[in-house]
Order: sequence, then C-alpha cells, then structure tokens
Amino acid sequence: MKTNPNLWPFGILAAFGLFFLGMASVVVIASTHREHLVSPNYYEQELNYQGQIDAAGRALKSGATLLYDPIAGQVVVRLPLDPLAPDFSGAMAFYRANAPELDREFPLEPRPDGTQAFDVAKIAPGPWRLRAVWTAGGESFFLEDKIIVSEH
Repeated sequence: MKTNPNLWPFGILAAFGLFFLGMASVVVIASTHREHLVSPNYYEQELNYQGQIDAAGRALKSGATLLYDPIAGQVVVRLPLDPLAPDFSGAMAFYRANAPELDREFPLEPRPDGTQAFDVAKIAPGPWRLRAVWTAGGESFFLEDKIIVSEH
C-alpha cells in the first residue's frame, strides 16, 4: 500500500517564505523612496502660519493680484501703489512640490505702475505653486496661487 506524502509542511514553509520576501520588498522600497517636505524648515514655518494668514488678508484688502497668462507665458504680479514705500522689499517664489531642485526665487522689483512680469518659458512644464511675499510700511503681505505651465 502506497501512502501519499503530507504536503502541509511544504505549504506552511512556502507561505512563510512568501511572507518574508514580501516584507523584505516593502522594506527595500520604503527605504529607497524619497519624500520631500515642503521646505527644510517646514515645522518652523507652520508655527508662523498665523502671521502668514494675516499677511494674506492684508494683501487681499490692498487689491494686490497674482495672474497667470498662459498665452503670453507670463505671471504678472500687480501691487497697489500705496505699499510701494521706500522700505519695500519682496520676493516671488516658484515652488515645485515633486521636484525641489526646480524651485526658483526672484526679487520683487515692480515698475512704477506696481506691476512686474515673470516669464515662465524658462521653467519646466507642470504644476507650480507661486508665492509672492513683500513688506512695505512695516507690514508684511502674502499672495499665493497654483498654476499649471503647459509645454512651450
């Protein structure tokens, strides 16, 4: 009489082996995946968030705008003439969440009419977050917008 071999031990070993390989794969993938924070000092910026909300409110009340014209390939910042005081200083940041090496920052130097144009033909196509920050008259202002730059 011939008996069939018991395959349960092999099945249990195969299940443990597959589980081990799956877990090892997850560990390797997780350890090689790069996750970028918004900025290197993200937590410090979060603590200052209320000041940013106040600055955004002041910018909204002042009538400042941030417009993207995809046909002209330009971003135009329009600031009210009142805040353009002698102590005016500011910057315009182009932020790319999935590729921090593409981030760009430019000084805000508006013309006498309060406008400044930025050419987007030199930046990579895709989603961008624009942030204009300036101070004038001892107060800070903040504008933010999201755009999608198309292929040039």
